[in-house]
Amino acid sequence: MKRLTKFGLGAAVLTALPSLALAQDAAAPGFDEIGPYIMTTLLFCMAGFLVFFMACGFAMLEGGLVRSKNVTMQMTKNIALYSLAAIMYWLIGFNLMYPGDGWIMAGWVGPFFSPTVLDPVGVAAADAALDYASIGSDFFFQLVFVAATASIVSGALAERIKLWPFLVFTILLTGVMYPISGSWQWGGGWLSEMGFSDFAGSTVVHSVGGWAALAGAIVLGPRIGKYSKDGKVIPIPGSNLALATLGTFILWLGWFGFNGGSQLAMGTVGDVSDVSRIFANTNMAAAAGAVTALIMTQAMYKKPDLTMVLNGALAGLVSITAEPLAPSLFGALWIGAIGGVIVVLTVPMLDKMKIDDVVGAIPVHLFAGIWGTIAVVFYNSDANIVTQITGIIAYGVFTFVGSLVLWFIIKAVLGLRVSEEDEIAGLDMSELGMEAYPEFSNA
Repeated sequence: MKRLTKFGLGAAVLTALPSLALAQDAAAPGFDEIGPYIMTTLLFCMAGFLVFFMACGFAMLEGGLVRSKNVTMQMTKNIALYSLAAIMYWLIGFNLMYPGDGWIMAGWVGPFFSPTVLDPVGVAAADAALDYASIGSDFFFQLVFVAATASIVSGALAERIKLWPFLVFTILLTGVMYPISGSWQWGGGWLSEMGFSDFAGSTVVHSVGGWAALAGAIVLGPRIGKYSKDGKVIPIPGSNLALATLGTFILWLGWFGFNGGSQLAMGTVGDVSDVSRIFANTNMAAAAGAVTALIMTQAMYKKPDLTMVLNGALAGLVSITAEPLAPSLFGALWIGAIGGVIVVLTVPMLDKMKIDDVVGAIPVHLFAGIWGTIAVVFYNSDANIVTQITGIIAYGVFTFVGSLVLWFIIKAVLGLRVSEEDEIAGLDMSELGMEAYPEFSNA
């Protein structure tokens, strides 16, 4: 009776919609025709809102894991990179990534400088793409993914990179590099035709951000004081682990939109059921990654490490992103658990190589992304290991080499790293002239 009371009115309205539409215009399509369009458009909007909120999650996570003297810089970078990504994806990225029949080089490169045009105001059903969704909802949903890619780079290179050179790289990454490589898979390009499978972006989004961050970290070098002359790693604690934890939970929440929206349809019972299945698997993988990191750090260091647990959850999420639909809940559990193992083992590995990643973005997004892409073959019968590895290598070579070249060019032209004096003082004051916590400043 409670469910009837709660949903009875909505059901009555939905039932009445076809007759209302036909009463207004006998030639108008019925709800059976427009329903999938409406529901899929709604899915894109709702999922897009959730993924947009991940921008807040990245900002909070980074703000908590950097020192207090660099928090304002991270907040500035995150709101700027999202805004630049939104503009560049409209101006170039969307049609470059989804060229349709407009390929410049078939399967490889789409059209440049082709700004996105939305559906007309009050578009009629006869003029809408009833077999899919509105252009505006599709554009917005795809846009928030590219912003997440740039956020990955922001965290890894924190505390020593100049603002404007970073934003120049962001423009090129979000406007050109990500859309070109994304078109190879999601735009119907050569990897898609080969049979490469990446449901929601373990490689297309997360590994791309990880490769770009790795190249930047190599060119930029480690923070002052991170490694001693004898090679010892000097811990540099973040300013606010409560804020980092909040950021992780926000990212966890946003991931339901990230993976669930990638079903790309909500017009049938099967589609809606699949979306709910994706939600459950996404949650299970995150939980397994967190618990695995919790247990491993207790065993290895005699005390749990919260930062590792947070990144373990994120690594579980990245790991399941390539195939969140097909696995059982147990399958999602072990895939996410291996993601947690990867983080705990690869963070110290990077330190041994003196690659300074402030927030652990490279282990989470690159290494766990590679694992998630390989794990597809265990549950998707249409995928094969050779094709998956081919895709991993293709994205790795294109993004890492391209990013390396861009970072070196930016370094030569604009400079990349702040001075030693400015780094010690903190980027908040040296780059921005304002502090996140002025009441606690010793200046």
